[in-house]
Amino acid sequence: MPGSKSNYLENKVLDGVLGGPALPLSATVYLALSTALYDEAATGSAMSEVAGGGYARVAATNDATSWPAAANSSKANGVGLTHPAATADWGTVVSFYIVDAASGGNVLYGGDLTTSRTIATGDTASFAAGAITVTED
Repeated sequence: MPGSKSNYLENKVLDGVLGGPALPLSATVYLALSTALYDEAATGSAMSEVAGGGYARVAATNDATSWPAAANSSKANGVGLTHPAATADWGTVVSFYIVDAASGGNVLYGGDLTTSRTIATGDTASFAAGAITVTED
């Protein structure tokens, strides 16, 4: 499931590379799930994110273990990422977002899942190492 950079991050990269200021980096990034298709213009508070039922974004340390070196303009998660078990139905999850805060914040990357998944009470949404890929084109 390849993902792409958000509009927010595209602008930050352009500014960081050409003219400044330096690109801000977060020590932790968070995996969010959405019931709508990926929108690169979405913000951290407006992306049809799952809500309720024990849902929480999953924290990942923003380092070379969690996100190993890029190759061929692509980078994937280096560790498994698992959301807490749903205590109520979450609906059908169709996309993911990588954001810079546990709630709200800025969208960095995101993409549509290869296969959408309905998360019912007791289910756990989990992504194995290498399952989330973001690309630069």
